[in-house]
Amino acid sequence: MLQISINTPALLFPAITLLMLAYTNRFLAIANRIRSLHQSYAKMEVKHTAIKQIKSLRARLNLIKYMQGFGALSFFCCVLCMYFIYRSWMYAANIIFAAGMITLLISIVLSFLEIQQSTKALELELSDIEELGRANIFTDMFYTKEEEKNK
Repeated sequence: MLQISINTPALLFPAITLLMLAYTNRFLAIANRIRSLHQSYAKMEVKHTAIKQIKSLRARLNLIKYMQGFGALSFFCCVLCMYFIYRSWMYAANIIFAAGMITLLISIVLSFLEIQQSTKALELELSDIEELGRANIFTDMFYTKEEEKNK
């Protein structure tokens, strides 16, 4: 079995902390969007797309909750692993370190899924604009202002 030192789980601290900060920023952005949609809903200014956005925001909120949970669990596993290494319980330390890595991986996969959901939500937001329906990465890159005048 691979021997790990107390520095090995400690190396994950900055990475996990930065991930948790990014997750918190996503949460705050979604919370602000939910509050603005709630105000629109209270004023009866809600469009059909807003209902779909609310459903998407609820799904994203759940993803972020689990992302943060698995990130925190990964951080906990790293601290616990360091304690086990300190106590020279190497077998348990290796298992806990592996568990920490797996929970961090799950958190990152959930983050990827939330980014996909976020992209779909932005597409829904932009669906009101007809011109964007035919745009793609290639037309956006190679579309010139001269072509716009010719249309």
